[in-house]
Amino acid sequence: MKFRVIDSIEKILIENKTNKLDRIFVFGVFLGEESNFLKHQNFKESDFIYKRLKQLDFKAKRGKSAVIESPVYSLVYGLDKKDKFNYDSLRSFTSAASKTAGENKIKETIIVIPRLDNEYYLKNGLFYLSAAATEGIELGLYEFKKYISEGKENRENAKKNKYPETIGIYLNGLKITKDIINIAEDGFDFGKKTSSAVNFARDIVNEPGNVVTPEYLADIAKEISKGNDIECEIFNEKEIVKKGMNAFYGVGQGSKNPPRFIHLTYKPKHKSKNKKIKKIAIVGKGITFDSGGLSLKPADFMTTMKSDKSGACAVLGVMKYIKDFDINLEVHGIIAACENMPGGGAQRPDDIVKALNGKTIEIENTDAEGRLTLADAFCFASAIGVDEIIDIATLTGACVIALGEYTSGVMGNDKDLISNIISVSQISGERMWELPFDDNMKEKLSSPVADIKNIGNRYGGAITAGMFLEEFVPDSIRWCHIDIAGPAFTKTGFNYNPKGGTGVGVRTLLYYLNQHKI
Repeated sequence: MKFRVIDSIEKILIENKTNKLDRIFVFGVFLGEESNFLKHQNFKESDFIYKRLKQLDFKAKRGKSAVIESPVYSLVYGLDKKDKFNYDSLRSFTSAASKTAGENKIKETIIVIPRLDNEYYLKNGLFYLSAAATEGIELGLYEFKKYISEGKENRENAKKNKYPETIGIYLNGLKITKDIINIAEDGFDFGKKTSSAVNFARDIVNEPGNVVTPEYLADIAKEISKGNDIECEIFNEKEIVKKGMNAFYGVGQGSKNPPRFIHLTYKPKHKSKNKKIKKIAIVGKGITFDSGGLSLKPADFMTTMKSDKSGACAVLGVMKYIKDFDINLEVHGIIAACENMPGGGAQRPDDIVKALNGKTIEIENTDAEGRLTLADAFCFASAIGVDEIIDIATLTGACVIALGEYTSGVMGNDKDLISNIISVSQISGERMWELPFDDNMKEKLSSPVADIKNIGNRYGGAITAGMFLEEFVPDSIRWCHIDIAGPAFTKTGFNYNPKGGTGVGVRTLLYYLNQHKI
C-alpha cells in the first residue's frame, strides 16, 4: 500500500475521469461543523454534500458516518468535537476509510483531514499525525482467518490484490512544502513499521494453544535472530532448574509441553564513544495457555486463555522489527514461556518455591502464575546489568475490574519512567492509567511460612500483584509494569482492532524506544 501527501483536492477532482468507484473521498468532520467543513476549499461539489447531509440529519459524533455516492463517491466521518481530537481519533477515522474502500474494492482513497490546531502541524506533531493515519489503516485491515477453509482462495486473491492500493492524505489548512512532505513520509514509514510489528504480535496471540507451545515461541525467537543482528539464547527445562528459576519452573511443571526461557539481545551498530549505552529489558508474560492449574478456572474464563501469552508476543513483535528503528539502546527481550496446566506433576496450593534471587514464595493460588514467571525473569534481567525493566503482562482480572477492557494499568518504582510511558501511550493510542502502590497493602502478601505469598486478598488485586513483582526488582533498577489484561484480547472488536488479539503494548514500547534514536 502506497501513501502520499495531497496538496490539492481540486487537482484530484480534475484528474477524476475514471469510474467513480476507483476513488473515494473521505472527509473528517468535527461535531458542529457539518454545514461548513469544506468552506476553505474550492470544491464545487460541496453544496450537494452539505444538502445531502442535511437531508440525512447527519451529526458528526465520533464513529458516525454517511456515504454519499454522487457527484463524487464520498464517506463523511464524524470526529466528535474538535477539542476532543487526538491521534487515536485519526486512527479510527482512517481505519473506517480504508475498510470502506476495501469492502468496495476501491483502488485509491483520498483522506481529507479537517483543519487542526497548530500543535499537529509542528514537526513532531506532523510526524505522529502521519504515523497515526498509517496505523489506523494497516491495523484496521488486519484479519486472522488462517483456519477457515471456506473462502480461502478468495482471501489469498484479496491479499494479492489488496484494496485500497493508494492512500492520499490531505492536510486541510497546511501549506505543502518539500519539508512537510519529507516529515509526513517519515511518519508514514514509521507507522508502517509499527503496524507490521503489531500485526506480527497479533498473529501469534491468535494462534491456539495446541499450536503455540513454549517451544514454538522459542522457535519464533530463533527465527527472529537470524539475519537480524540479534543474539538469541534459549534455556530448556533442565537449564531452567539448574539456574535456580524454580518460581518459573513450578508453573510449567504440570504440562507435557516443557517450559522455555527466551533471551533476545539487540545491540546498536553505531555505539557512542563517549556515552554509555543504556540497557533496557522488555519482559513479556508468556503463558501459552492458562487453565489456572490446580486452582482451575471456570470454563467461561478459560476460552480466551490463548491470549495469556500477549505480553510475550508484544516483546517478540518489538524484537523482530527493532533493527528498523535505529535505536541507540541495548535492548533485551526476555520471556519465561510455559503452559499452566493441572497435570499429575502440577504445582499445588501450599507449595513453597525459591526464586532465582533466593526469595521463597508460598503458593496460595496456582492461577496467580504469571507473577511467578516474571519474578525469575526480573531476577535474570537484573543479573545481566540492565538499567531499566519494562514488563508487559496479562496479569490480573482485577485490573480489568478497575480500569475496564480498554485501559492498561501502570505501576512501578520510578515516577519519571511511569510518567514517560503514560505520556508515550497517549500518542501511541494505547490507553494507560497509573495504579498506586500502598505500603498498607504489603501485609496482604505476608506469609507465615515463606518470604512472601503469591496472592493477596480480593481487594486491589492488580496493585498487590504489582507489589509482589517489586520484590524481585533491585532498588538500583528503574522498573515499570504494564498490566494489559483488559485490552490484550477483544471478543467483539473495537475501533481499528478486529476480533482477537490486539497486539497492545507493541506501539507504546516502540514509541518509547524511538525516543533514543541514533
